[in-house]
Amino acid sequence: MLLALCAAHCLNDLLQSVVTAVYPMLKTELNLDFAQIGLITLVYQIAASIFQPVVGYVFDKKPFTLSLPMGMCCTGTGIALFAYCNTMAGILLAVFMIGLGSATLHPEASRITSLAGRAHRGFAQSVFQVGGNFGGSIGPLLVALIVAPNNRHYVLWFLIVVALCFATMKPICSWYKDYLQNLRIIAKSESHNPLPLSKGKTIFTISIIVVLIFSKYIYMTSLSSYYTFYLIERFGVSVSQSQIFLFIFTVATAAGTLVGGPLGDKFGRKIIIWVSILGTAPFSLLLPHVSLPLTAILSFGAGFMLSSAFPAILLYAQELLPNKLGMISGLFFGFAFGVGGIAAAVLGDFADIYGIINVYNFCAYTPLLGIVAAFLPNLKKYQSKLK
Repeated sequence: MLLALCAAHCLNDLLQSVVTAVYPMLKTELNLDFAQIGLITLVYQIAASIFQPVVGYVFDKKPFTLSLPMGMCCTGTGIALFAYCNTMAGILLAVFMIGLGSATLHPEASRITSLAGRAHRGFAQSVFQVGGNFGGSIGPLLVALIVAPNNRHYVLWFLIVVALCFATMKPICSWYKDYLQNLRIIAKSESHNPLPLSKGKTIFTISIIVVLIFSKYIYMTSLSSYYTFYLIERFGVSVSQSQIFLFIFTVATAAGTLVGGPLGDKFGRKIIIWVSILGTAPFSLLLPHVSLPLTAILSFGAGFMLSSAFPAILLYAQELLPNKLGMISGLFFGFAFGVGGIAAAVLGDFADIYGIINVYNFCAYTPLLGIVAAFLPNLKKYQSKLK
């Protein structure tokens, strides 16, 4: 089940990454400025973020075994539109549909992952999320090989990936259907777990997590949305070469994600969150001041450290509200996407006014906000009770 969920996440996020990977071509073809690129990202991220907690809440109340294929229908429609639309309105509609597909998959698949992972939920979430990161790393590489040498219409070839994703979801839906038929297991797993903290402490803790996600995704967005433009402007690399460097960064995020979950199972979520986000700062602070080879190395280090935090953050949040797995997954995936979308729009305007290089001088300091992880309560004892 975990391998199937990992594969589905991989294929889904491969399709999601096509949007940002095509940005340089889209900017030239439609004569867009950085603010318009930021607007495209904002619409995508808002669609992906606002609907995630809604989807999670609805399917917490009334689980639906075909929710994952339903989301993939939206993504496939968006990919087809993205390949051929030549107006800003059409592009915005396309990325909205792709974002809506993402808003369905992430909370639902994350909930199923937690149910399947049982006592090793950190490991399970890492396996699930590394699929997404790996898919996100393959997407830009495939765009560089298939789309960049030709034209944007070649994005239509990614409908093959949509078909593969439908096939991967079939055993997941079958397993989930069997699970839902056993109402006793559902009641035991989702309805009677005690809250580890009081209501007031839970609200305070969630506010700390919000700050951590804010710091993480501002810097993550600066790399995922504008890294190729930074490399092209500062070092004069080609579009295809810039995609290779983006691939290196996204591979690092996959590796970090795979490590973060199991370490959280072993040492506790709090220490992993703290070390991961704050530990990104040395890489981010040095990156704007080094050569091209060192830029690749530092981007790998930053991506590895920063991405290792999210499995721990998500599991920490789920352990705060163990009876609302879908809603809390949707809320934090959605908030992460929303922060990324707003950051993309703001950073796009910033790049138009002050230059893309200054974006990285500014964003380098955001991982320092990881220091607030010191205020998180230690839930490791509660994790042992769940096991």
